[in-house]
Amino acid sequence: MATIPQHDKYVIALDQGTTSSRAVLINHEGRVVDLVQRPFAQIYPQPGWVEHNPQDILFSQIGALTELITKHGLTADTVDSIGIDNQRETTLVWDPATGAPVCNAIVWQCRRTSELVEEICGSSRVKELIRKKCGLLPDAYFSASKIRWILDTVAGARERTEAGDLLFGTVDTWLIWVLTGGLVHATDVSNASRTMLYNIHENCWDKELLALFDIPECMLPEVRRSSGFFGETSYPGLPAGIPITGVAGDQQAALFGQCCFEPGQAKNTYGTGCFMLLHTGTNAHMSKNNLVTTIVASPPNQPKTEYALEGSVFVAGALIQWLRDELGLIQTAAETSYLAKSVSDTGGVYIVPAFTGLGAPWWQPDARGEITGLTRGTTRAHLVRAALEALAYQIKDLADAMSSDCGHELAALNVDGGASANNFLMQFQADLLGCTLRRPQNTETTSLGAAYLAGLSTGYWSSTEELKALRQSDEIFVRKASEKTMERLFDGWHVAVRRTMQ
Repeated sequence: MATIPQHDKYVIALDQGTTSSRAVLINHEGRVVDLVQRPFAQIYPQPGWVEHNPQDILFSQIGALTELITKHGLTADTVDSIGIDNQRETTLVWDPATGAPVCNAIVWQCRRTSELVEEICGSSRVKELIRKKCGLLPDAYFSASKIRWILDTVAGARERTEAGDLLFGTVDTWLIWVLTGGLVHATDVSNASRTMLYNIHENCWDKELLALFDIPECMLPEVRRSSGFFGETSYPGLPAGIPITGVAGDQQAALFGQCCFEPGQAKNTYGTGCFMLLHTGTNAHMSKNNLVTTIVASPPNQPKTEYALEGSVFVAGALIQWLRDELGLIQTAAETSYLAKSVSDTGGVYIVPAFTGLGAPWWQPDARGEITGLTRGTTRAHLVRAALEALAYQIKDLADAMSSDCGHELAALNVDGGASANNFLMQFQADLLGCTLRRPQNTETTSLGAAYLAGLSTGYWSSTEELKALRQSDEIFVRKASEKTMERLFDGWHVAVRRTMQ
């Protein structure tokens, strides 16, 4: 059979997120040709607990991929490669002999292990040990305590693990294992760096941390570069032999998809949570402001490990979903921009969406959400505007922390994610930050990042310079409101945050 010209091939990104799984078809010009999205259920067994059924994750992702392939008549000859990006820290443990998970996946948002983290990591010595080795602040957010909880709580799990009969993986590892027919148990460095078990300086699972959390090393996946060969598809109903050559946690994938390849470049993704990353090059910068240091996805020709400072906001788009699904104030997220603009301000209302604690730079896991400043004159438009402003305030907190750590203000912030389409939010964010916001025409940057990593590995794209040339012109937002006004509003936000923490 004649070889199909490279430019007639596609790359598929599997974008496995917190609330849905997507398969995205991307062409050589870096354009999204098509995508298929399938939501799946969120499980809340107790207050503060969040779970996913691993089979729901799998079937939604395989279903989306199968539909995309069938719809376009794709084969192993027309798909150059597959890249995977995934919700990070979410923890799965399964039996490789049967493929059956031992329990539901514990989602990154879940707070069930907060007390366990405090018990194991409560001393200043241990906190500093974890910070130096992992670049992380001890928290239930990361995978280590979730693994320990499963081993201690699920009947027989520890004994089976010590016998070599159970495997751990974040969602990328689970998908790779299934897609390759159980032949490959691997993750990439960006996901490994989010487990609180990986030494980001020595690039290995850290035996001291494994002992600290009492986790057998035999259950952990092999760690590989983000852009490189992981295996080939071998799953019933899918074309066999498609190489999986790019893997990254969703936020590192978004940084790569935004073409933030150089130190000093930053992006923020407005998703279920908000995640802001500042590329720091080969310098693993340790934060003094409760940010974390994480490994970023790098192109295959980068010989050294690269890092970023990261701040995580636990509730962002989830706040808008709450307005829609629990309060019934809106029918669609698209309404929020119009409603926010229909009032001149929030009337003094602030919403602090600490539904699962406060993330960076506060790191207050026990904080809970609060609405302040309510009056008889408060309307749903005021509440909607306050919710959108809450997203921007949280990003301003992260930007200030990063500026303090690095000694200089952000000149520009690349934005993506669902809420970045909200023009009111983007303008308010620019007003608050006082820097340029750049929104690419193609905001599917997470999927693009996974695809770019896969295509660079195979030679589908030749270099990061070629990728930068593919980027379409950005939409720009700059400050229009007075600095004094924004400072006054931001001061009010901090009053509300302090009340929440008290």
